[in-house]
Amino acid sequence: MKIGVLLATFNRKEKTLSCLRSLYGQKFDEDVKLEVFLTDDASTDGTIEALKTEFPLINIFNGNGSLFWAGGMRNSWNEAVKIEPDYYLLLNDDTILKDTAITQLLSYYNNPDHAIPAICIGSTMDNANGKISYGGQQLYTKSSVQSFNVYSDHEYLECDMANANIMLVPHEIVKSIGILSPGYTHSIADFDYSLRAKKAGFKVIVVPGILGYCTDDHGKNWKSGQVPLSERIKYLKSPKGLAYKEYLQFIKLHFPLHLPAAFFKLWMKTLFPVMWDKFKG
Repeated sequence: MKIGVLLATFNRKEKTLSCLRSLYGQKFDEDVKLEVFLTDDASTDGTIEALKTEFPLINIFNGNGSLFWAGGMRNSWNEAVKIEPDYYLLLNDDTILKDTAITQLLSYYNNPDHAIPAICIGSTMDNANGKISYGGQQLYTKSSVQSFNVYSDHEYLECDMANANIMLVPHEIVKSIGILSPGYTHSIADFDYSLRAKKAGFKVIVVPGILGYCTDDHGKNWKSGQVPLSERIKYLKSPKGLAYKEYLQFIKLHFPLHLPAAFFKLWMKTLFPVMWDKFKG
């Protein structure tokens, strides 16, 4: 069994090295083979040099400095498709895997009752607070993007949307729906991908237990009213901010009834952030 491992990196040398050490420290059956496809988006902190020294067998590809996360992952995925692995493991470069993570992910497919092909998601814990940082999300209603975290210590749970910090995708799903959409620059692409898989008739399953560790470093998703309006508008449009056009595109595609509310909320956060400063700051 061959697994193509996909990563995108930018100026996080030590975190990337730690991630790959946890990957190569996995305990699994001898028939499981890993091949890493990593796109570095023009790091200046010596990431590529360090990777080549410690992990000379991984496949490293160079970005132009404007790929961001989704672009880097698409590049890695396009390269991995060429070897037609059985599975694709999407892995964030700041995630530290538990040594049984891959075995736990694969365990879902070993059950003959799980006939419908599924994307398997691993939940990560933030060591700073002991809370789930990334994993699967269940929608409150099918018409709105609002969701809650899905997690169990013992059960396989179905979800609607998922982070790709630890995401295992079978080859047959990729043959059906392709890879991450080119419509997203940085974030949102993983939520879009899991929703597309659901619409195509596949399942998205959160594997029981904690499979890794990753700090939730997103922080506040708005700029304070103390910040000049020009900076708030810049954040609204930034791929690493509110990603205005791409987010509305995502809402229009998956939650069209929620589009007016999403549009209103984005501009309220930008023009009148005092409410968020007061109640969520």
